[in-house]
Amino acid sequence: MADTDVDWAERAAIAERAVVRRHLRPVAGVVPGTAVARERWPRPLPSLPRPWHPWWQAQLLECLLDAQQRSPTTGRAQTITALVRGIRLRNRGRWTTRRLSDAAFLGLAVQRSGWLGGRAAAGAERAITEAFYRGWSEAGGGGLWSRRNARSGVKPVLANAPAAIMMARANQVDFAGSIMDWVFDTLVDPRTGLVRAGAVIEADGRLGRIDPTLHAGGQGSFLAACVELAHRDDHTRWGDRAVALVDAVQLRFANGHGSLPGAGAGDGGLQAGVLARYLADAAVRRPELEAAASRLVLGCAEQAWLGRHETGGGPVFSVDWAVPAAAPGPRVPEADLSVQLAGWMLMEAAARLQRSA
Repeated sequence: MADTDVDWAERAAIAERAVVRRHLRPVAGVVPGTAVARERWPRPLPSLPRPWHPWWQAQLLECLLDAQQRSPTTGRAQTITALVRGIRLRNRGRWTTRRLSDAAFLGLAVQRSGWLGGRAAAGAERAITEAFYRGWSEAGGGGLWSRRNARSGVKPVLANAPAAIMMARANQVDFAGSIMDWVFDTLVDPRTGLVRAGAVIEADGRLGRIDPTLHAGGQGSFLAACVELAHRDDHTRWGDRAVALVDAVQLRFANGHGSLPGAGAGDGGLQAGVLARYLADAAVRRPELEAAASRLVLGCAEQAWLGRHETGGGPVFSVDWAVPAAAPGPRVPEADLSVQLAGWMLMEAAARLQRSA
């Protein structure tokens, strides 16, 4: 269990400063009033074009919004507006992408930004929720495809569960509930209680293979969707499913150190952070989850802080919170923005728990 004398807000602020200083820049380095994040630090030389990862940028926006809740400032509010503008500009003026998972996480972050998103955020919720309705099909019993305009392929939890969170927050509870009922019936492993990665749908519409991979972000998104629906729908299944998921994460997903497992660099670097954020949210909003979810988050936060590497003006968090961080450099996962965002969002999750205690 974490030390109760720790000031988690201070640690979250330190993590924020490190990520913002190292990664945040104007679009193309020059466009005023915009911001996006470089995806590695130190920046490789010579710098080559990097793939565009909207999900990473969405999680950066979520982290800034967490920080603004912790300690509101005018400067950070302006950064949030600039980031929303920069994401839309870098995404070619659109809010949707080919991958519905990207659109879902972008939509959640922009929806949450509210008025701080500025004019650039206008129309985001409408465009993204329309993409969700188009992405639903009855093939395989329901659910959203991984990509726009698909007719076969994969229906992943990382598109479906975050879409359900966004739809619930938009008060489209029936659609959100339909998505989550399909996820529960199809992707939750009845043996372990954990949420598997996705379902492969055959060309004739039949449900095919279930991908058994377990993503921390999938567990977290499932939990968050159940918590959102529990606050908007009086059916007891949402609260029951949230409790069962947290129990399963404790018993069968957390590693032998009592920590959420790392999943490498790239997209995997964000996974545990997403789960930590939604565990903290569940702990604050659902009294029956407070003890178990808080214990997981605070234990991970203590491990991550003790295992940090100090360099270049602040902490570098490990790709796996149970082991010490490596110094970032070429081919080192700790250089990825995704890994550092996960550490930052873990510190914000711990700070939120401390504020609510």
